[in-house]
Amino acid sequence: MKLCLNGHEWAKRQLEKQNITYEALDNGFLSCAEPGKLQKICDRLGPEQIDRVFRKWLSRIPLPLRPQHREAGYDWNLSIWQMEVSLTQIFDRPLRGREFFEEIIRDNLDLGRPDRVQLIFARRVTKKTPGEFKTRVIQDGVQPSLHIQYKNFDLKQYFRERRGCRTEGTFRNVGDFGSNRGLINLPYLQKIDRQINRRLLEVERVSHNSGLSAASIQRVVQPTAREDGKKAPGLKFGQPRVMALLLAPTMFHHLIDGFHNRDLRRQVADLLGLALTEYTPHQMTYDLRRLRLKGLIYRPPKTNRYFVTPYGWKVARLFSRLEARVFRPAMAMFTTNDAVLPFPLRRTLDRVDSQLDQLIYDAFPAAKVA
Repeated sequence: MKLCLNGHEWAKRQLEKQNITYEALDNGFLSCAEPGKLQKICDRLGPEQIDRVFRKWLSRIPLPLRPQHREAGYDWNLSIWQMEVSLTQIFDRPLRGREFFEEIIRDNLDLGRPDRVQLIFARRVTKKTPGEFKTRVIQDGVQPSLHIQYKNFDLKQYFRERRGCRTEGTFRNVGDFGSNRGLINLPYLQKIDRQINRRLLEVERVSHNSGLSAASIQRVVQPTAREDGKKAPGLKFGQPRVMALLLAPTMFHHLIDGFHNRDLRRQVADLLGLALTEYTPHQMTYDLRRLRLKGLIYRPPKTNRYFVTPYGWKVARLFSRLEARVFRPAMAMFTTNDAVLPFPLRRTLDRVDSQLDQLIYDAFPAAKVA
């Protein structure tokens, strides 16, 4: 016997029972009058609710097991043979959303590579890992979809009803993630799938174009604490050692098998203009830990090799370009004795100085500016 249950449709019926208005997006939601309650309803769908739906139909359809058989201990037991968990993001400007989604596809065609897949699925990929690791773009009419494969798990993205970008993970064999098919494992599998969906979105967000959000930049330059309690020191922009540390890993980005401690140490020392003895292995180990805790590099378990993450590549490229093309030339222009600023820039800077002086004077009227 096969039972197919659409969680979105189940959630819609619960909203209707509570008289909460909503707008449907195919089998999902475009909007809801009370999104907080909708989230609680979605979180409530679990093994008990699914089993209750199943038991309701057992009394309505003809079955080989009669009530007396079930009373004697013979009964049906539900197993998970396929399970989908989705996350839909709605765009206020549908056309811009479609453009954004197509840019995501173009920028992330390498996500199916083993070193990229293990970032999304948090699973180590070796030569013995079964399955094909690839990225596919499937065109259905004019609607493209992005598919990433890990063992029997299919992670896909597509643009739903011209309004929402849906990220959807499908379990076809829950044993790939150390679980059995028992319905009681549904919450565990939901948690795993939601983490996978969000990791994919995080990788795509930091790889989109060449910009980073303010929060992403603050996460790099300020001290942070991870969920497991480990503290990551800040990587201060402009410090020579930090700038060399960010630039050096990009030289190994093209390598399939990553790099070692000694490989990066040699490059960082060269960029700093130091002899190898002046930049010690202990300093390199400390710097590698900083990069790893910030999510800029990744080390597979039980190995001494490191790989540059998509987020790390984005940060290194942005910081290096800013330092080389903006701040270094600007500082040289401002600090040299014979610096000659272009007239529009000098006039603008004078205006900024006068506005700051006025702001300080208004805040402290009693103060006298010499």
